[in-house]
Amino acid sequence: MAKNIIVSNRLPIRISKVDNSYKFTPTSGGLATGMKSVHEHENSLWIGWPGIGRDEIADEAWIPLEKGLIEKNYAPVSLNADEVEDFYYGLANKCLWPLFHYFIEFSIFSESHWETYVEVNRKFSERVLENIAPGDTVWIHDYQLLLCPKMIKDARPDVNIGFFLHIPFPSFEIFRIFPWREELLEGMLGADLIGFHTYDYERHFLSSVKRILRLEVEFNRVHNGIREVVVNTFPMGIDYEKFHDAAKRHLTQKNAEQSELKKQLELHKKGADSSKLILSIDRLDYTKGVVNRIKAFDLFLTKYPEYLEKVRLVMLTVPSRSNVPEYMQLKKETDELVGRINGKYASVNWTPIWYFYRAMSFDDLIDLYMTSDIAMITPVRDGMNLVAKEFVATRVEGDGVLILSEMAGASKELFEAILVNPFDRNAMADAIHQAIIMPVEQQKKRNAGMQKRLSRYTVEHWANEFMTALQLNQEIKEEIVVPKIDDVIQHAIASAFGAASKKMLFLDYDGTLVAFNEKPDLATPDDRLMALITALSQLPNTHLAIVSGRDKGFLDKWFDTLPITLAAEHGHYIKYKGQDWKDSGNVQKDWMDDVIPIFEAFTDRTPGTFIEEKNNSVVWHYRKTDPELATERVVELKTVLSSLITDQLTILDMDKALEVVDRQLNKGTAVSEINNRDNYDFVLCVGDDVTDENMFINLPEDAVTIKVGRKATAAKYFIENIAHVKSLLSKLLPQ
Repeated sequence: MAKNIIVSNRLPIRISKVDNSYKFTPTSGGLATGMKSVHEHENSLWIGWPGIGRDEIADEAWIPLEKGLIEKNYAPVSLNADEVEDFYYGLANKCLWPLFHYFIEFSIFSESHWETYVEVNRKFSERVLENIAPGDTVWIHDYQLLLCPKMIKDARPDVNIGFFLHIPFPSFEIFRIFPWREELLEGMLGADLIGFHTYDYERHFLSSVKRILRLEVEFNRVHNGIREVVVNTFPMGIDYEKFHDAAKRHLTQKNAEQSELKKQLELHKKGADSSKLILSIDRLDYTKGVVNRIKAFDLFLTKYPEYLEKVRLVMLTVPSRSNVPEYMQLKKETDELVGRINGKYASVNWTPIWYFYRAMSFDDLIDLYMTSDIAMITPVRDGMNLVAKEFVATRVEGDGVLILSEMAGASKELFEAILVNPFDRNAMADAIHQAIIMPVEQQKKRNAGMQKRLSRYTVEHWANEFMTALQLNQEIKEEIVVPKIDDVIQHAIASAFGAASKKMLFLDYDGTLVAFNEKPDLATPDDRLMALITALSQLPNTHLAIVSGRDKGFLDKWFDTLPITLAAEHGHYIKYKGQDWKDSGNVQKDWMDDVIPIFEAFTDRTPGTFIEEKNNSVVWHYRKTDPELATERVVELKTVLSSLITDQLTILDMDKALEVVDRQLNKGTAVSEINNRDNYDFVLCVGDDVTDENMFINLPEDAVTIKVGRKATAAKYFIENIAHVKSLLSKLLPQ
């Protein structure tokens, strides 16, 4: 039975030693909760680091520990202390974390950290590959494992892989700073489905893919060689019922059942009329905007002194990475700021800030959420922020106000909250005042909308929706009817070629025999390709033709000395072996005088584009320009051309180029003419773009037609890339 394999940096458990055995306690974080519905079935395996360094535990102790984990469907990844230091505390959290959250100044780019990051990702991938079987689905999580999807896909291309990033994906201008940016993007694109919390992050990722890797992106789909990667938005939810039901239970607690924390909070609220509690709850991290929030509260007390001794900020700051210098400095700054403000405003019976630097139990968190009148969640950058959603879920009486940073992913869903710019302290101070004076009816109306949304799109719904999309993506891939050239098909083609008495080979050039180049004149055949074409052309009873969009001069320069047929400019000119060039007839070319000025106008205002004038066509190349600008310009240019050109002309969408050519000229007519010159009993044709489709549909039914790359095609087969084309052609030579 096919299984689901979940892969994350940490297993969702805490391990503690009890006597001579180990106790496993499930954690209750967002990911652990979200994956519970996926992992609770027997056909599930969770792979991750167990939280204990391999060098911290003896071999005889590791064996029973690993066995106990495997019994619970966990597969531990063994990491030593040095690997954890350089991989997790190093590249992941001293480089990727600050960079992806726009704190460039904190990012450390270390070669050794990167090398360990690659090696640890390989360890995770190998653990997956050890446990994978045909039909299994793999779901990889977060920024620590960005390279895993490609590593797994390279080894097992049949496996359906999903990847979800739980932190923001930065804009192209930020991401491009990372020295190994190409490797990270290629690693993520090993997945079949990539998920983000918000459309902004999805958009940033696609922009980087287009600009750095120069891959074709169509809406939310990335064409990655023969594969198509789907990129989509899946905003993570919470276990709504868990928080809502807990709040209901706490609401009915008798005085004796109440915690000391709740009693203290209630005591404050009874101390003065119109008293309010503002809750600030975060992990101590520079991305959470704690300092700006405290300063905004200071400004609020200055601007609205009537609320002195009536409003208190309750700050719960959970320790995080306390041995990292940046976090130590943040802790010091926070402590000093809280002390200064309390010293500035405090009276005998009142201090403006209650400051807790520790983790709290679930029940104490519920008390904090319920007793507080206002939650102030203002990170300067946050992937989602589930705390804001948890606060809303606990408002069982409908009242309460959420002040939320517009920089948090949750702001896209919780738009009824008071949204603020976390860098604008004046606006934040005024938002506190707005929250205090907001009528209860308005509070309830806002919360009702948010609660309805959160109760419907829970964390379980999030997980199920992602898995459903991943499975659907797999089914769509399986529906593709054009088979891939594999070893069996390749052997069959080579056998048919060897058995035939008269053989015809039609080969496109750019994208089929050589890779595209930003400067077309540099896309020249190397010695190995020339040797291969020469060897094919010298086979007995074999006729070879290169059918290209290139001009006569280019084809003559490289192939004139070979005994092959050449077709230039999509078949307008044909040169049979041993003969001179001939054109296809009287083609009108006066239209070029009208089209070239249009191309020139677009070239002038689109940096990086250039025009190629051929004898019978005009090409506008945009490979070197910004991909997003090019996308807009192509639509605009095609609109202009379509409104001006006659039925005599056609616009061809080439690879990073637009070509205007006479409609009667196409590769199909050229291959038909060449093929009809003799009675061939074996015909093979290979091409990669839209112009080659005319060859495929104009050749005899029994011809072997092959498309380079997985694209919509009339060809009978597709082949992965140029290297595989050359490999196939090599198999036609005597072995």
